[in-house]
Amino acid sequence: MKVIKPDSTIGILGGGQLGRMISIAGRNMGYRFITLDPNPDSPCGQAADQQIISSYSDLKAAKELADSSDVITYEFENVDSNVTSLLEKTSFVPQGSELLQITQNRIHEKSTLHSYNVPVAPFLVIESENDIHKAVDCFGFPYIMKTATGGYDGKGQWIISSMDDIPNAIETWKNAGKDMIIEKFIPFSKELSVIVARNLQGQTKTFPIAENIHINNILHQSIVPARITAEQQEKAEKISLKVAESLQVIGLIAIEMFLTNDGEIIVNELAPRPHNSGHYSMDACITSQFEQHIRAICGLPLGETSLLSPIIMVNILGQHLSEVLNKISRLPPTAKLHLYGKKESVENRKMGHINFLGSTIEQVDQQIKELQIWT
Repeated sequence: MKVIKPDSTIGILGGGQLGRMISIAGRNMGYRFITLDPNPDSPCGQAADQQIISSYSDLKAAKELADSSDVITYEFENVDSNVTSLLEKTSFVPQGSELLQITQNRIHEKSTLHSYNVPVAPFLVIESENDIHKAVDCFGFPYIMKTATGGYDGKGQWIISSMDDIPNAIETWKNAGKDMIIEKFIPFSKELSVIVARNLQGQTKTFPIAENIHINNILHQSIVPARITAEQQEKAEKISLKVAESLQVIGLIAIEMFLTNDGEIIVNELAPRPHNSGHYSMDACITSQFEQHIRAICGLPLGETSLLSPIIMVNILGQHLSEVLNKISRLPPTAKLHLYGKKESVENRKMGHINFLGSTIEQVDQQIKELQIWT
């Protein structure tokens, strides 16, 4: 089995904050990095040894990345899967293009999970405007209409609450220019996520389950350990491992879930990479998700993932950044600040995060409230 040893070069498709944190973790292990991203001075480019400035669909630039790399990974799933498919024919791309193609498209993702008997929300694919009416009989109100591709942080999603919303839903579908899917609305008590690592040898490890709180469809906090029962924890971990094994994941996969009001676990979305809800691992686990991703794609044994401390990860969005910097001297001594090196601070743009650690979740939560940054 191929092992990519330190001092080798890891190529990263994508230059965002996930690539940046992969690079920082990997440089500590002795790896070198080259990233491909269209934006000069990208967050990952600041931490990598070299950045190729080009679009993700540029085959010439992709070949340059391949020629300079011993292994290639991607840091977000909106890279061109055709480029990834081409690269894996001539380069070592352990994550492969098939998983990318599945997770880039909600129809493929839901259908694939359903075929593995993984619990997902009931859904139907919109093939005509009649399906938008049909969803009322199938699911009742409300239901959720989503674009099959391109949506994140709540973009490309519409809640259909009554018959009055149907005409606008039909118009939205007609103007979308892409496939769309309808899902039954799942009432839930908590949103959870589990990150699973699987290496080239098939070894798997899960990270502690995160309880996630979203505001305006953007992740606000990840609370670890999640405030769920041991039985719910076991169920979530079992489903997550089944997903990783069924898809033959190499690297990391984040499984976002709903804990329903009656205690069931429903898988909502997948992300075949490090994930925002796993940032807590940088300061609260023996091995961070970023180091683990490198271990997995390079064929190294996976690191221990035990939780060292209760923690709440809080995202810093554009509207929070100036207040965070103004109050930096008031941060608790156990708080760990991580900024992503983005030049422009824009509302709702993820600029960084803070990991707040303490002896109990209640104590940590109080620390966050006292700062009065996130209101």
